[in-house]
Amino acid sequence: MHTDTERCVRAVQSKDARFDGVFFTAVRTTRIYCRPSCPVVPPKPENMEFHPTAASCQRAGFRACKRCRPDTSPGSPQWDARADSVARAMRLIQDGVVDREGVPGLAARLGYSTRQIERQLLAELGAGPLALARAQRAQTARVLIETTPLPMAEIAFAAGFASIRAFNDTVREVFALTPGDLRARAARSRPAAPPATPGTITLRLPFRAPLNPSNLIGHLAATAVPGVEEWRDGAYRRTLSLPYGHGIVALAPRPDHILCRLSLTDPRDLTRAINRCRRLLDLDADPVAVDERLRADPLFAPLVDAGPGRRVPRTVDAAEFAVRAVLGQQVSTAAARTHAARLVTAHGTPVDDPEGGLTHLFPDPAALAGLDPETLALPRSRRTTLLTLVTALADGSLALGPGTDTEEARARLAALPGFGPWTTEIIAMRALGDPDAFLPGDLGVRRAAAGLGLPATPAALTARAARWRPWRAYAVQYLWATDDHPINHLPA
Repeated sequence: MHTDTERCVRAVQSKDARFDGVFFTAVRTTRIYCRPSCPVVPPKPENMEFHPTAASCQRAGFRACKRCRPDTSPGSPQWDARADSVARAMRLIQDGVVDREGVPGLAARLGYSTRQIERQLLAELGAGPLALARAQRAQTARVLIETTPLPMAEIAFAAGFASIRAFNDTVREVFALTPGDLRARAARSRPAAPPATPGTITLRLPFRAPLNPSNLIGHLAATAVPGVEEWRDGAYRRTLSLPYGHGIVALAPRPDHILCRLSLTDPRDLTRAINRCRRLLDLDADPVAVDERLRADPLFAPLVDAGPGRRVPRTVDAAEFAVRAVLGQQVSTAAARTHAARLVTAHGTPVDDPEGGLTHLFPDPAALAGLDPETLALPRSRRTTLLTLVTALADGSLALGPGTDTEEARARLAALPGFGPWTTEIIAMRALGDPDAFLPGDLGVRRAAAGLGLPATPAALTARAARWRPWRAYAVQYLWATDDHPINHLPA
């Protein structure tokens, strides 16, 4: 997109918010970069240049606009939808791999040399992995500065900086303000009371409009595992297992943002927690592109027009969702919740939640790999499926996560006993984030398809759904929404 100068200029001149995060506008005369929807008077076209990432702008010597705050725009939908090495690298960087393991760790996860991954990122994104991670650290620092009373020294290390000097220099370079000035500016514009409990951070998660929360939040609330998830006071709440500790998040839909309230045992996990919440709610999707493609099918258009902006409810932990998918095979939503709750009570790590009813972290594969199969109230074949899955996840022979190659993961899942097309595809859709995952054999999908006059048999429906590609996972959400099931409604 950023190489199409004429299209970018039109987007800037029309202040089109759909392109926020897709590209960034850098102004040569002021040395400032903005999001396309910046409310200021657009610069002259000859003074504009366009970059694919905020890190690319910063690397070229531009600083963030104080008016439109381009560093807080939604993430690029490319990294959400693409499955190539650059997109996988971006997802891993967003998950903090470079901060924790360095560039060699990033390259090892992708199966490339350090030099190869640096060359690929620089060629496509205008910045290498260190610059991309630095831009993310700067944004994390800004969130902590503006939303917490933490001392600046603690913020520096929590954001991932190696020294206070690097923290000060980066903040001044990126935002043209000192850390103290940022905090004072935020206090003047948005005075806020101190958090109710230590480690609590409240922020807004932006998204591209439209967003239909009914199937998104409704699905998460209706399938919530007791002790790990709950719906309380108009928000979906759940526990998070994070690299440096654990957290509890409350996510409440608002007209123009998702209100996010995080309680973390270690502020170094802030970036990872935010990105996992964004991924959970599919906030970096491009609903306009999705809906335009689906609306082109005349039989599908009425569904899109009735509730545009549906997202795919995803997960904060791919391994957790894979376990829950197995527990949900051929049983009702209530039964799947019951089975998962038993695992949580027996093997999950207890946590304190003074503001609600959350009690445990979902058990990781290592904790489940040694469980006694006789304790599982499941058919023998499903016990075998579950134990094989958690063993493969625990020993690393099966990898599910932000940097996973979706086709390789599909093949490995399909090779496990008890994994048919439905289980493999639901994991690809919700755990791996494949926007084109499809469930032609799902009962709800087949019933909805028949009601619309679409083919009801899996083979015929798959052939008919070719025109919905690459957004068939979103088509599934629209088909599911035709049923009056609790997953399609916000709880009372």
